[in-house]
Amino acid sequence: MRAVLKTLFLGIVVVGWLFTAAAGAQIAGESPELEHVLAQMDAAARNFKTTEANLVADQYQKVINETDTQKGRIYFRREGGEIQMAADFAEPDKKYVIYSGGKVQVYEPKIDQVNEYNAGKDRSDIESFLVLGFGGSGHDLFKSYAVRFLATETVGGIKADKLELIPKSDRLRNNIARILLWIDPVRGISVQQQLFEPGGDYRLAKYSDIQINQKLTDSVFKLKTTGKTRFVSPQG
Repeated sequence: MRAVLKTLFLGIVVVGWLFTAAAGAQIAGESPELEHVLAQMDAAARNFKTTEANLVADQYQKVINETDTQKGRIYFRREGGEIQMAADFAEPDKKYVIYSGGKVQVYEPKIDQVNEYNAGKDRSDIESFLVLGFGGSGHDLFKSYAVRFLATETVGGIKADKLELIPKSDRLRNNIARILLWIDPVRGISVQQQLFEPGGDYRLAKYSDIQINQKLTDSVFKLKTTGKTRFVSPQG
């Protein structure tokens, strides 16, 4: 599972993770602001079919004090109970990331190679990870996180509600120290996400030109490889 997580973190920089084993309920003292945004997320989750958006993803590495940036377009679809994700990166190098049928595929045309990772028994957890802020229920966050409302901030011209998520699970905290979500309170979806690792690295994803419940063709979720493409399955 760690290999799958690393691939998703580095490839698409979409943050979040929901552990189905945890049980949770609405916390005492929940603020009216928090209740409002979670209710909007719940409503968006009930109606969710597809989302597509432009993505700018920054990955900061504390040890070397450098930030790498990826730019492209990302797609989500829920169909027949299955979650699918596709990311088409144009910068700095062409790269495609697909999650479908319980498998993550990362295609780098420059070397004509596809790295494949199977989700296996962790499939339901990974799919919950993918829809955090895009089709995931707001109140379900309490199952795995201590959640609080921080502020209202303008992100990309949108007045977004900023939430902080602190993992409850020791297992999760080994990978994620905290998560920040900026939620559009009108549409109940994420316009920005930031994940902080325990060592100080972070990943920041910014979304724009977000389109909800538009029809996506099956071809969006299939790699366009060549007859000479090499397929490998890294271990770890």
